[in-house]
Amino acid sequence: MQVAHDSRPAMLFDFKTESKPRIRVVLVEDHAIMRECLRALIEVDQGLDVVGDFASVEAGLNGIRDLQPDVVITDLALPGLSGIDLLREVNRISPRTRKIVLTAHDNVQYVSAVLGAGADGYVLKTTSGEELMRAIRAVFKGQHFLCKAITAKLPADFIADDREYCASTAARPVTKRELEVLTCVAAGQTTKVIARNLGVSPKTVEKHRQQVMNKLNIHEVAGLTRYAIANGLVEQKVPERI
Repeated sequence: MQVAHDSRPAMLFDFKTESKPRIRVVLVEDHAIMRECLRALIEVDQGLDVVGDFASVEAGLNGIRDLQPDVVITDLALPGLSGIDLLREVNRISPRTRKIVLTAHDNVQYVSAVLGAGADGYVLKTTSGEELMRAIRAVFKGQHFLCKAITAKLPADFIADDREYCASTAARPVTKRELEVLTCVAAGQTTKVIARNLGVSPKTVEKHRQQVMNKLNIHEVAGLTRYAIANGLVEQKVPERI
C-alpha cells in the first residue's frame, strides 16, 4: 500500500490562519458627527467594516446598489425621502442586505411601520454601543433584533411568528395591515381617510376592522380606541380645560 508523503520541510508553527470575512456595513445618517462616531465605534470591532457612509436616502441607495453590503444602518428622519422609503427600496436593489433602523423614536407605531417596511432590526440611539454590535451580528445571521428598551415598551406578543403583528395575547395574531387599521380607527380617522392613506379600498378597510374586532372580541369603535390607548398604539388626548 502506497502512502503519500509530504516532501516539504516540517514547520514547527504555521502562521497562516483563515480569517472570517468581515461584515460589510453601510451607514445612512444625515448628521456628520453621528456618522463619524458610528464609523469609529463599528470599526473598533475587527469583524466589522464600514464600506460606505451617506447623508441622504438618494446617495445611500446609490451606494448600496454599488456596494451590496451585508448590513445597512439607517436613521428614519432623513432629508428628502425617509428611512422607510430607503428600507423598501433596499428590498428591491439589494435583497440580501440586512437592515437596521437606528433612531430616537420609541413609539410602537414607528416600530410597526419600520418592521412592516422590511427592517430586520430596530435600535434606539440611547442604547449602548455593545447592543448595536449585537444587533449587527444578529441580523447578519438572519435573525431579527429589537433593542431592550423597545421590547420593554411593546405589548405582550406584539410580534408573532413570520413577522405578523399581534396586538394582544389573542389566539389569532393581528396582522400588520390590521394593526395599521386599528391604529387609524383609534386615532379617529374615517374609513375613507384610512383607505386613502393606506392605498386600499374602503371595503378593504371595513374588512380589516371587522377582523380586528373579531380577533380581539371588541365590537365597538370606542372599545378599540380604549384598547389602542392601553397598549400604547395611540396617545390618549387630554381634554383642554375651559
